Amino acid sequence: MPPSIRPVNRPLWKQMLFRRLKLLAWLVAILGIVLGGSYLFAPQWLMRANFAREAMAAHLETHSVQAGDTRWVYYEGGSGPTIVLLHGFADRRQVWLDVANRLTPHFHLIIPDLPGWGDSSRLPGASYDIDAQAARLQTFVQTLRLGRFVLVGHSMGGAIAGVYAAEHPEHVAELALVDAFGLKYNENAFARESLAGKDPFLFDDRAGFAKAAALVLDKPLDLPGRFVDVLVARNVKNHAFIKHVFNQLRQPSQYLAVQHRLGQLDMPVLGLWCHDDKVIDRSALDSLRNGLTHASAISSSIISGCNHMPMLEKPAETAQILTGFALSH
Repeated sequence: MPPSIRPVNRPLWKQMLFRRLKLLAWLVAILGIVLGGSYLFAPQWLMRANFAREAMAAHLETHSVQAGDTRWVYYEGGSGPTIVLLHGFADRRQVWLDVANRLTPHFHLIIPDLPGWGDSSRLPGASYDIDAQAARLQTFVQTLRLGRFVLVGHSMGGAIAGVYAAEHPEHVAELALVDAFGLKYNENAFARESLAGKDPFLFDDRAGFAKAAALVLDKPLDLPGRFVDVLVARNVKNHAFIKHVFNQLRQPSQYLAVQHRLGQLDMPVLGLWCHDDKVIDRSALDSLRNGLTHASAISSSIISGCNHMPMLEKPAETAQILTGFALSH
């Protein structure tokens, strides 16, 4: 046989290496096709997978429990004193993941989707105002037998936390209100439009999402377009519920829900605000401090470089402040 057409006898190790590299190339190609197809046709799967990855990194597990009229879905994880974290209006438990990753080494966390929001259940026609949600929270706390804990609430969740702490001080060792709804503050464009009935949190396209995000974030979100489409579709699906709750929260009994109960709060209280909050002006901190006539300790912190979402925009600073507050009492 001429030398030019003799078969090449590779060493066995080279043959095995070539086969493995070939298999790896096929796997990478298949993975690329699956991920690309998922991004185009089922981006919600990729979003859920990413949240699951972040929850795992934060040592959180997803649980559910029936408490009263609600099937609550919540994260739980970490060890140490218990902290319960409540999200805001039209939001869900995943908003706390970056902060949770920094808290679970020191604390036992409970992070629920509030009733009606996220993956927790919703009853058609039921009230989901601050008072109703605080009552549901008590049923949740009793079902999990939480005892005493640090309660943290953001925005609408802050109002729920404040009302709950006033009505159930036996459970709340410390209260942290983060850019919280329910307090008096200097009127801004958001307050004027809200009282006039304009809901800025309703949108039905990418432009509407960008406008809503600009209201609560200091810098635009860097999200892939198909992920934005998922958030738009979710908002559209929940339009009726968002309108229903928004209209309930426009009542004075709701937007001053915490203000009217400040004198009842006797535990240590922290007010944590973004410097440039366009939703709940930081003048709400003055109302908080002036109204806490019986709190055993009063703390306040202002974070620069964020708007209304410090847990997203400044997670490290937010976690550091919450840790210091929780461990100082």
